[in-house]
Amino acid sequence: MPTRALAAVNPHIYRYKWHFLGGVLFVILSTLLTIFPAQLVRYAFDLVSEGIDLYKLYAGTQAQSGVYELFGRNVLFYGVLIILLALLRGIFLFFMRQTLIVMSRLIENDQKNQIYKHYQSLPLSFYRRHSTGDLMSRISEDVGRVRMYLGPAIMYFLQLVLMFVLVLPLMLVVNVKLTLLTLLPLPILSVSIFYVNNLIERKSDEIQKALAAMTTFTQEAFSGIRVLKSFVRQQDSAQRFEAASDEYKDKSLSLNFVNSLFFPLILFLIGLSTITTVWIGGQEVIRGTITTGSIAEFIIYVNLLTWPVTALGWTSSLVQRAEASQARINEFLDEKTDIVSRQNVERVIEGDIVFDNVTFTYPDTGIQALRDVSFRVRPGQTLAVIGNTGSGKSTIAALLCRLYDVTSGAISVDGVDVRDYALTSLREQIGYVPQDVFLFSDTIRQNINFGLDQPDEARMAQAARDADVYDNIERFPEGFDTKVGERGITLSGGQKQRVSMARALVKEPKILILDDSLSAVDTKTENAILGALQRVMLNRTSLIISHRVSSVKLADEILVLDDGQIVQHGTHAALLADQNGLYRALYERQLQAEPVINEQ
Repeated sequence: MPTRALAAVNPHIYRYKWHFLGGVLFVILSTLLTIFPAQLVRYAFDLVSEGIDLYKLYAGTQAQSGVYELFGRNVLFYGVLIILLALLRGIFLFFMRQTLIVMSRLIENDQKNQIYKHYQSLPLSFYRRHSTGDLMSRISEDVGRVRMYLGPAIMYFLQLVLMFVLVLPLMLVVNVKLTLLTLLPLPILSVSIFYVNNLIERKSDEIQKALAAMTTFTQEAFSGIRVLKSFVRQQDSAQRFEAASDEYKDKSLSLNFVNSLFFPLILFLIGLSTITTVWIGGQEVIRGTITTGSIAEFIIYVNLLTWPVTALGWTSSLVQRAEASQARINEFLDEKTDIVSRQNVERVIEGDIVFDNVTFTYPDTGIQALRDVSFRVRPGQTLAVIGNTGSGKSTIAALLCRLYDVTSGAISVDGVDVRDYALTSLREQIGYVPQDVFLFSDTIRQNINFGLDQPDEARMAQAARDADVYDNIERFPEGFDTKVGERGITLSGGQKQRVSMARALVKEPKILILDDSLSAVDTKTENAILGALQRVMLNRTSLIISHRVSSVKLADEILVLDDGQIVQHGTHAALLADQNGLYRALYERQLQAEPVINEQ
């Protein structure tokens, strides 16, 4: 039953082998207790028939009352025994589900944790190649489909095998002809359900895609309602939504039509087997080859086999879908990160950073971001990197944090190649404020203390002051316990940047990297933050990346990047003195724009 792709879950099954073996045992016991009552019914029916004949035979004699009493006791005995067996079977069915279904849930939980942990180990290039929706579907929908194989599919397949192995010989012993004619519709039932179930699943997937498209369209329309209204596109938007809604309606009605055929098909084929049993069995009773009790037994057997045969088509479909889903999961699990430590060096760093002829090309796009970049930042120094958009500034920060590895050249910290440091040791000592600010949907307190194992109120408050956001936070009704909403939507752009900066500062890192982290604040706030940062950056290696000259003028040295290459290197005053340099051109351009911004 398991396929090559599904073999990946075998270690999980082995881990919960006692659940699995216990489930198999309870499947066997519950199946046996399903079969025994059918034989008791046959004995009871035959007893009723013989009792009636004996009762008539002893009519008018004193023995008739004894026959009636004996007949009543035996029927009561069989009735009580059948009820007890049914109760006992119910207990075993409960434990069957508590072992196999619980096992599937435990493995589902383990798989989700395994996938999530593996996701976190993969490099940024992996996330640039795959959409968030794809990542989410593999950890939710795909894992859920594999669980259906591990639980219901295995459980019902075991029931089917056991039922056929135990019931078929019993039916053949009674009457071969009746057995063959009775079971004839069941394979048709199984194949029909397989195809109908696949059709249902395919239509369900189409409905989910239509719903997802409609939800995405609606979300975008509401998020961009200001743009929608300003361009007077409400009517067009409503028509597009109506089209998406009609598509969802049509697909839902199509699925409903197939579902409407599903149960009538099952009932028709089951009824066909029952009618065959009664018709052919009745003829055999007339011939005297079998008893009426055998017909009753046969009808019970047919009904017992109906669900496993029905489930065969269903479970086959489940296995197919689980195989496809596990193959998708394996595709991600087989991805290995190339960002691994070569020597696992763990040490306290001073912050002596050296870029030695570093060239880097993004692996997913093939874009060359840096070409033969070399510079040094000594411990305690502040280096600024400035340049136009797309010049490679943020790439320097990503390489220093080892979010990517250099294509050629080397980066060292305190004389040790960054590829030799243990990743956790290196990154724990770097405070990184990324260009794309991301805040978690939590309180401001939790966002600032994100990088700390043991939060410290005093350090948190000081970090907020250094980022010039403390007064803003205190003015909120709930202060540091204010919820920032999804992606920090309740804060302004400047507030989000400053909370992100406080999150980096609270770590008291050995190396501080500010990647265009003052782009959303005005000049006055920028000067206040830079003034506070002078104290923070004292005796701490700092890297300020910006496209604004006003953000970098306090640095000890400034690198000017253009198209991935260093075109200028020096102090603010020295670079300004170069009349034909790019730094001078950026300075004058921004100096002219500043009054306009201030007037606005």
